[in-house]
Amino acid sequence: STIGQLVAWIWLYKYIQKEGNERNLRSLSSLVSSKAGAPEAKLAAILSVFFLAIYAAAQLTAGGVALNSMIEDFPVNAGIIIGFVLVVAYCYAGGIRASIWTDAAQSTVMIVGSTILCVVALGKVGGLGGLHDTLATMSADDPSLNLVNIFPSGLMFGVSLWIMAFFLGGLGVAGQPQVVSRVMTLKDDSDRKQAMVWFFVWQTPFIVLMFLIGLACRAIFPEMTATQAETGLPTLAESLNPFLGGVILASIFAATMSTADSQVLACTAAITDDIKPEWKQDHGRTKLVTLAVAALATGISLVGQLFPGFGDSVFALVVFAVYGLGGIFVPLILIRMMGYEPDSNHTIAMMVAALLGVLVWTVLGFGDEVFPSVPGMGAAFAVHFGFCMKHEKTDERSNPFGRPLGDQARKFMSVGAAVLLLFVVVLESTYVLKGPNDDDAGGKVGSFQVTGNTSYHIIGEETLYIDDGASVDVMVMVDEDGDFEDFNIVGVRVSIAHIDDESQSGFGCAAAEPPQDDVVEASYTHKQHNGSESTPAALFDYEVTWYNQSLLGSTVTNTSEADLEQQLEGGDSGFGEHMLALRVEVQTGGGAFCESEDGGEEVTYRIELIHLDYEIDDAN
Repeated sequence: STIGQLVAWIWLYKYIQKEGNERNLRSLSSLVSSKAGAPEAKLAAILSVFFLAIYAAAQLTAGGVALNSMIEDFPVNAGIIIGFVLVVAYCYAGGIRASIWTDAAQSTVMIVGSTILCVVALGKVGGLGGLHDTLATMSADDPSLNLVNIFPSGLMFGVSLWIMAFFLGGLGVAGQPQVVSRVMTLKDDSDRKQAMVWFFVWQTPFIVLMFLIGLACRAIFPEMTATQAETGLPTLAESLNPFLGGVILASIFAATMSTADSQVLACTAAITDDIKPEWKQDHGRTKLVTLAVAALATGISLVGQLFPGFGDSVFALVVFAVYGLGGIFVPLILIRMMGYEPDSNHTIAMMVAALLGVLVWTVLGFGDEVFPSVPGMGAAFAVHFGFCMKHEKTDERSNPFGRPLGDQARKFMSVGAAVLLLFVVVLESTYVLKGPNDDDAGGKVGSFQVTGNTSYHIIGEETLYIDDGASVDVMVMVDEDGDFEDFNIVGVRVSIAHIDDESQSGFGCAAAEPPQDDVVEASYTHKQHNGSESTPAALFDYEVTWYNQSLLGSTVTNTSEADLEQQLEGGDSGFGEHMLALRVEVQTGGGAFCESEDGGEEVTYRIELIHLDYEIDDAN
């Protein structure tokens, strides 16, 4: 990804900066069209707003998740609303230049916060050596984790396409309107080079720091699943040091708000430049557009909370938006750089093809294997070559490269293709021989259908008479090598039955309060699991479980089979001592001239192990 971004800075941004200055452009949608207000410019602007609103929604969701994970019972939706207010304030305060300056200040907060957290986290796990040893041990215990191999296991489309997706993802940053708008503000090529140096000076160490923090988080919280990964950073910071937690929370908000306000401003520019250019000089109308875009992003973020696995996932939303934008705009920028001037139909067809490629790829679930940048850009270029083939060979539009290729260029391309093919063969062979086994593919992220059923098995049952105010302790031992050795024990059910034996005597009993049901309290404890119930009901039961019941009968996205198994397997949690404390509190009726006698209660208890039998099927 970083290599792709480097290529973009050296090559694509030079063209973007030059075109922006010469044509006085403010938006990416204007860049990929020949003139302002053209049909392709309007479509590009609409697509920009669509994807950027989703991208901004992801930032607001990230802020809400961070607050929720660090402040107990803080609603995610409240955090999203706070983010909306901050983004609008940022945008109203000073526009694009103010956004750029605040980005610079906030990046400092992010670097400082992540550096402190990285140092503390590495100290917690014993440095880089201790981190590697911990991850290696975890991978040895559960091969599906695959934490010390650079390649994931079970790649459906091979390792070459997987790597290519990362490269195109980096290159696709040039398709993000909020990035392009910043490049367009640069005065000349020397400014671009200086900006490129600053960009990589800040980004490279930040990527390294966050990579190490992520691995340390995995080592410190081995029970954390893929669905909880987005809370890992604030959870780690808060667990290590409360002050550090505050710094990291500030860093997260700095990152999300600086990104979100840039995206909202880019949407505003696209709307006022290409969709409604007559609003461009209307300051009041422009502010309303900014507010409307921010509200749209907030609405997407709030509605997304209703769709777990995608709508509430920061990662899923960002991937969809980033690679959607890259797939749509980068191919158009590339062919224009080469000198090819597509007409409106040509441009629109390329954008629609890229959009469909990204959407279909995502809906089919292949985005879990290869990022959608590959099908998006591939579809756009396929349409481009198709349009070129429609023209006569004498027509300059038949040349997909925009200008004739000389013999030297053709030779260079042939050699390059041969080298690339050789590289792919070597890479795929290395992956087959040295990469992780497909048998360990349980760590592969995807969509899965979970089904299962539970059964109950008695481990203790008895009828006892318990005096008023007295307690009786019951202990049942479940051995690992006993009858339940092969069971997936995920909980316990406690059932209680009791019959009140209160008796009344006296001539006033006909009008007195009738016999009252005694209260029975049943408190269960097993290792760190416990539960209790206190009620006068003659029959009652309750369950104490240690698995994720919500997974059963559902389709779970953006997770791995290994993570699901971790949430459904009881392991050895069911073995050992199971304690049940029973207590009776007599309740009597009666009244004047009516004497009640109730010395206790006959209580029958039953303790049952809950065994879960489940299946996880690929839902892609």
